[in-house]
Amino acid sequence: MKKFAIPALASALALAACAEPVDETTTAEPEATEAVAAEPAGTIVEVASGNEDFSTLVAAVGAADLAETLSGEGPFTVFAPTNAAFEKLPEGTVDGLLKPEAKDDLTGILTYHVVSGKTMAEALDAAILDGRGKAELTTVQGGTLTAEASMGTVTLTDAAGNTATVTAADIEATNGVIHVIDTVLMPAAAEKE
Repeated sequence: MKKFAIPALASALALAACAEPVDETTTAEPEATEAVAAEPAGTIVEVASGNEDFSTLVAAVGAADLAETLSGEGPFTVFAPTNAAFEKLPEGTVDGLLKPEAKDDLTGILTYHVVSGKTMAEALDAAILDGRGKAELTTVQGGTLTAEASMGTVTLTDAAGNTATVTAADIEATNGVIHVIDTVLMPAAAEKE
């Protein structure tokens, strides 16, 4: 099964593209040609805060008082909706969720995007394969997400039947991993805490 996005490869290619050209008449030391794995840039919250595509998510995490939790030891797997994903919600939804009186609903939605443990793309692919095309993921919120793969693309289906596509995977943090999704997932009303 084809893996769905390998940022480490992209990073290695970017590093290789930036390297100074080697004189063809000399041979490089073996140590100099090996790619060095990049260290995670910080916690999940720090990594998300450093990417402007997650500014709405970061604001929501702050409004729900989840920043400390998602900066904790973990590990966590976060399916992180982009700003564009939040923009797909009906007008006024995000503003309403950011109000103090909506904190419980917001917390339920955000924790529905988090799975305990660190699940890298390869492990998720294997779980889908083992599940004959589907893998059930139990979220921190208590609900489930259904992961499926088709032609190298992984999708997640929420309790209401809405789907999100994983657009980038394996963004490592010191306390887990982020997989980027293009749609905000919603727990079932009965599943909300």
